[in-house]
Formats: sequence, C-alpha cells, structure tokens
Amino acid sequence: MMQWRPQNPSIAETLFSLSRVTKHYPGVTALRDVDLSVSAGEVVGLIGENGAGKSTLMNILGGVTVPSSGTIHLNGEERPNLTVPDAIKGGIAFVHQELNLFENLSVAANIMIGREPLVGGPLRLVDRKRLRELAEPLLVQLGADFGTDTLVAELTLAQRQLVEIAKALSLNARILILDEPTSSLTVTETDRLLRVVARLKANGVGVIFISHRLGEVKRCADRVIVLRDGRVVAELGHEMIEQEIMIRHMIGRELKMLYRPPAEPVGDKMLELVGLRTAYRPDRSISLDVRQGEILGLAGLVGSGRTELARTVFGIEPPLAGEIRVGGETVAINKPAAAIALGLYLVPEDRKRSGLLLDFSVAKNVSLANLSAVVSRGLFDAAAETRLAWKWKDRLAIRCSDTKVPAASLSGGNQQKVVLAKWLSMTPRVLIFDEPTRGIDVGAKHEIYTLMRSLADSGTAILMISSDMEEVIGVSDCIAVMHEGAISGTLTRDCFSEENILSLAVGRVLN
Repeated sequence: MMQWRPQNPSIAETLFSLSRVTKHYPGVTALRDVDLSVSAGEVVGLIGENGAGKSTLMNILGGVTVPSSGTIHLNGEERPNLTVPDAIKGGIAFVHQELNLFENLSVAANIMIGREPLVGGPLRLVDRKRLRELAEPLLVQLGADFGTDTLVAELTLAQRQLVEIAKALSLNARILILDEPTSSLTVTETDRLLRVVARLKANGVGVIFISHRLGEVKRCADRVIVLRDGRVVAELGHEMIEQEIMIRHMIGRELKMLYRPPAEPVGDKMLELVGLRTAYRPDRSISLDVRQGEILGLAGLVGSGRTELARTVFGIEPPLAGEIRVGGETVAINKPAAAIALGLYLVPEDRKRSGLLLDFSVAKNVSLANLSAVVSRGLFDAAAETRLAWKWKDRLAIRCSDTKVPAASLSGGNQQKVVLAKWLSMTPRVLIFDEPTRGIDVGAKHEIYTLMRSLADSGTAILMISSDMEEVIGVSDCIAVMHEGAISGTLTRDCFSEENILSLAVGRVLN
C-alpha cells in the first residue's frame, strides 16, 4: 500500500483517528483493518467504487454502526465505538448524498431543525426573526440565491443540497463529512462549494470529502484514502493525487479510456424542437435537433431550464407553443404515455424519486412500463416477467443476487441500469438522460458511457443533460448550451472547452 505522512505531524491537531477498524456482517466483511485520521485544517478525500466500504466507515464514525473490532480516538479520548450523540457532541457533522429535508418548512426552519430559538413566555413559540438571523449568514457564506423564508418544496435539487450543507455548518462542526456534495451542482456552484471548503480548512475544520468526481478531489484534498473491497489500498499525498493514479487504485487495473471517441452522426433528425416554449420561461423559445446515432450534450447552469425542457418533451409538463417532431413527423405529447408510445423515453435526474419504485423488485421495475411483454391472454405472466428481468440483468451486468430483490438494495450505478433496462426493453428511438451518472462511481460511469455510445451506434438519438463539465465534453458529439430558458449556442467538437461552455451558460456571445 502506498503511504503518505506529513513531514511534521505535530503541526496540526489530530481531530480523530480510526485504528484497525473491522466490520463483519453475516457472510461478508465490509471493512478490514482500516486506519483513517483527519487533522484540524485538513481535507481528506475518501474514494472508492460503490460497495468499497465508504458508507460503512462513515456510519461507524457517525455512531450509527458499531465496529466488530478496532479503536476510535475522538478529541483525544479512546473508545471502541461511538453513539450518535457522541459523534454530534464531538463535533462531527454529516452532509449526506440523500437529502433529508422537510419540504413543507422554510429554509431557515430546516437549517435549525430541533434547535429553534424560542421567545419567552409560557407558549415557548419559535422566534422567527432570530431563526432567520441564524440562517442568513450561512446562506450568504454558500452564495445561495434563495432566502431563509423560501419553502424547501420550491427549491431545485441543487438548492436543497446547499440547505443540507448550511444545516451541517450550523452545528459548528470541527469535522465535516461531505458525501457526494457536488453531485447535483453545476460548475459554478461546485466552485463556490470548494471555496467554502477552503475557508473551512483555513478555520481549522477537518473535512472528509467523499466524491466520485475525481477532478474535484484533486482540487481540494490534501491527501486521499482509497478503499477497495473494504480495505485501504492506497494513501496518496498531495503530489500523488492524479486521476489516473486514483482510478487505478479504485478499480485495481488501468482504465485506458473513460470516454469512447464519438463517431460522426450519420442519421437523419430524430428529435426536433421548433420554437418550443415551456411554462418555465414562457417568454423564451427553444429550437434544437438530435440525429440518429448522435449524443447531444445539453449544458447550462442550474435554473437555465434544462430539466424543465426534458419534462416538457416527455409530456410531464405541457408545451405552451412550438412543435415537437419525432422521426420527421410533428407529434402531440401531452402526457408521458404519448412519449412512450413514440419510443421517446426519459431517464430522470432523481432516479430514486422519479425513475424507480424502490420498494418494488428489480423485475417489477424493469417491466413497469412494458406490461404488454409480461401479460398473456389478459393475465399477468410471472415467468415472463422473470425472464425479461434476467435478460436485462445479464445484458447490462446489473449486480444483484436475484431479480426479486428490491431496487432500494442496489448501488446507485445498478439502480441506474435498472432504469435503463426498463426503457431498453422497448427499443428506444430517443433517450433523454438527465444527469446520467450523478452519484455513480467511476467504474459504473464507464459502463454507462459505453452503453450510451453503443445505443448511439445502433441508431438511438440521445439527449444528455449534465452538470459534469468533464462528462459533457467527453461524451457528447455536439453540445447545446442553455441560458435563461433558451439555447444560447451550440458547439461542435472542435470548439469544446470549459471556457466556451461557461461563456454561453452565462449568456455571453462567443467571438
């Protein structure tokens, strides 16, 4: 194992350390002899594929899971395990990838939930003014574009992520654990968050930064811990934090190419939007087309209208004006069933809320939109459902013990494959991917990219919405950029660059 140690470890106070921590479950060892420490003013990147043991390790640190063996030192005190109150009292705060907010409450109420300031008197009412005063500086620190009184239900996914981060910061944490904090953020918002991380570091906060976006790990981490199969396989000092090195340790082999070179689109226009107006920005119109065999990347800042466009094309929200053409024919799509009948499918941004029934089995999720394939003479055919599910489990290499297991038990990458299996079983003509690899590890990303390219090669037209700059540049044949509800420009591959995309995203005209 590659090791790194600070030249002068006495410079910074060690906030916590785990020594030879092991966790056994029946039939499996989730962690084996793991060492991990974080010092004041240090950012430690924690990376590994889904199933590597990151979640188990963080649950032990948060007091949710009791280790089978090993020791924990927190604020100078040794103990075999922590409770949740121990972790909170010790200054450990989490920002989880899965958001945990109350949609019917305001931003301020969510940030201070359970710690609301009260006014005097027998009724002990919440002091709304003081509540706002406590929350406002945190939103300013994060550069949020919404107020303390805004209902969480009115926020986008990216804005809700910022509320979660503000909630963690409100605890005055000495140790902040960020689990995929940028998974739903744009480039601009990510830059803002990384500046916040740098300020926290300068103030002596220790940060564990868990991310599948290795470019961000490289930008902010002082060192990186790599987990694979429950073991620490590498500890990289700052000079060794390079994407190829991290990927090699994560997957145990060289990943020669994450993105396959695109081919020149050769097909006719499959999806055409002509002067389309959505309820999101009725005053702006959108025109673009996607050809057979093409992956068109759709970039833009959160709030530019990308997801709203996808929802309109798929029939979730009605268009206000303009035309949608599929295969050269003008079509009326006023509900998802109409889009599905045309072979136009949406892989949504939030697969857990909008793409899957988590409590249902993998098999039922695969057949969900294709009931005709599992019905015989008007009766449900359980054997046909099982055959269909196993067919796509094998084709997409969905990692699960059986197709009868609930979708909730799968990793993020495998859940995304189940969503894809649902649509691929019906031979798509147009596939819209909204943030296709959000929260997915690098190995699963490679599989998703390969699948997307194979679909394009077979003639499927793909519209890919992505906030990951590296992804949208690496995967797309052509990039359209949205700004305030309209297409501000389109880039061919010879013009791909972060600078050009960002310029169009903020409404600038390219020279």
